[in-house]
Amino acid sequence: MTAWHVRGVVLPDDEVRDLWLVGDRVTYEPVAGATMIVDGGFVLPGLVDAHCHIGIAPGGAPIDSLDRARELAAVDRDSGVLAIRDAGSPYPYPELDDEPGLPRLARAGRHVAPPRRYLRDIGVEVAAADVPATVTAQAHAGNGWVKLVGDWIERDAGDLAPAWDDATLAAAVDAAHAAGARIAVHTFSESAVEIMVRACVDSVEHGTGLSLDLIDVMARQGTALVPTMINIATFGNIADRARDKFPGYAKHMLALRDGFPDVVRAAYEAGVPVYVGTDAGGGIAHGLAAREMLMLHERAGMPASDVLRAASWGAREWLGFPGLVEGGLADLVAYPSDPRRDLRVVEAPQRIVLRGRIVR
Repeated sequence: MTAWHVRGVVLPDDEVRDLWLVGDRVTYEPVAGATMIVDGGFVLPGLVDAHCHIGIAPGGAPIDSLDRARELAAVDRDSGVLAIRDAGSPYPYPELDDEPGLPRLARAGRHVAPPRRYLRDIGVEVAAADVPATVTAQAHAGNGWVKLVGDWIERDAGDLAPAWDDATLAAAVDAAHAAGARIAVHTFSESAVEIMVRACVDSVEHGTGLSLDLIDVMARQGTALVPTMINIATFGNIADRARDKFPGYAKHMLALRDGFPDVVRAAYEAGVPVYVGTDAGGGIAHGLAAREMLMLHERAGMPASDVLRAASWGAREWLGFPGLVEGGLADLVAYPSDPRRDLRVVEAPQRIVLRGRIVR
């Protein structure tokens, strides 16, 4: 079995260390004959995209094959993303969970969505009475996560509205937890995010409607926020398309977009766990985790060191993928200079190793 030798400043410990990669594992014990593949620079556990959809093709249609999922996942891998939380896929691909050349996967099943109020052909659309059973089924279809659509435009009202009543949304959380899964909720609106946070959802996706009071609740509960700032930046295009028919909705989406950097900053400062996610799939291209990291730093004011945690060792711990510890997983990215001093370094990893195999 080939063994690799890595030497550099290993983050988050901030110490020059020697690592040996043997198969898919990390050891600090020297391995005779190992080949040096990193000698100097800064070494991080592999990056994570914590909100990604390799089951949705560019343009928004479901993918049609495992090969297409592989292609999309490879784009993320080649940017240094070595673990993905797929936040809902209309195409099942459990066969890829342990595929050697692809990022590690934490998967939800299909989105659980209200009838005729979500992206076409993406979610399982169900009435309120069927939500708990559907959540249970999708918990078993994934490998630890469920994705719930908490709100969408309600055309009769002309604005965002919760997908179902309060009791149904809370029952969805209970059903996921009873099935042994964590539950992530898509939410833009103020009303839906309040229901879901108080129902103890595990992660809020987007979260543009968060208030300071809810942020404090999230911090106390340990509820995560995955802001997908790249996605929120597209709200102007959504508003432009909607303005003629739904002017109130268009105005609301622009207000949510404009206030969002302050929301994310407040969540971070309150101690809410914040993780990097791009919402790649559909309207957002794959391979943009570095851009999301820069937006969290430059627009939301998160220090570079904490952005790195949100994209690397912290996100991996949250998803259950050990970092560069003794016996940990042999996933790493290496950079020639310190990304804490200039976060733009993450746009060009010098070395990428996934599952003990050299990607770059």
